[in-house]
Amino acid sequence: MNTVSPKVMGILNVTPDSFSDGGQFDSEASACMQAEAFVVSGADIIDIGGESTRPFAEAVSESDELKRVIPPILAIRRKFTIPISIDTTKAEVARQALAAGADIINDISALRKDPEMITLVQETDVPVIIMHMKGTPGDMQVKPEYDNVIQEIYNFFEERLSWLEKNGVDRKRITVDPGIGFGKKLSHNLSIIKHLAEFKKLGCPVLLGHSRKRFIEDICGLAVEERDLPTAVVSALAYSADIDIIRVHDVAATRIALQMSGAISGAE
Repeated sequence: MNTVSPKVMGILNVTPDSFSDGGQFDSEASACMQAEAFVVSGADIIDIGGESTRPFAEAVSESDELKRVIPPILAIRRKFTIPISIDTTKAEVARQALAAGADIINDISALRKDPEMITLVQETDVPVIIMHMKGTPGDMQVKPEYDNVIQEIYNFFEERLSWLEKNGVDRKRITVDPGIGFGKKLSHNLSIIKHLAEFKKLGCPVLLGHSRKRFIEDICGLAVEERDLPTAVVSALAYSADIDIIRVHDVAATRIALQMSGAISGAE
């Protein structure tokens, strides 16, 4: 039985084109206001990203990404002590974000895109989040296929964890994210959610990032702005899988969902 509530990671996209909240928090002032709302609502981590990774998204230059993420990180760090993760695949962006006050590297490419990222990880002692993605944001949703989605993702993480350990990165620093919506069909996403506990066998923390994603529309027919309720339902279900981090847009609703799950889980 799960006895510890997952940490809640609030998503702060400082981009003009994210699938859910593009353009809402792309100024320093609006980003700080959202960060404050997250803190008040009980977030444990704020995840800041300056490049949209929605399906078919266009790549962003390193300079543009830096212009987007560094000012809000500096501003948030001046006001709050909450841990900040930088959502990037670029080593230089991660390096400057850490210097500005970020505490965690969240790399959806699992350190495969930028060969300098492993050097940065070796030079620091910060936690690292690695995600499974089949393909790239530009092609990941073009007919993704698996023989056994859970086993294939598990095998991928075993390979990446082994590679990281061989490169001097302690497994205790690494969190795995099975990558809901990243090269997965509806059936794949549902299978991942149903079998989340399998990934705990890897011996490291597990993150679930399902918030407002397309699979919710496929099931419920809801527009992006209407998906926080089913997102909270999935968060509540994930509690029993002993998930370590839940990455969401609506921190307050997630906190309530986890509070209910915890009360039920702790009942005799």
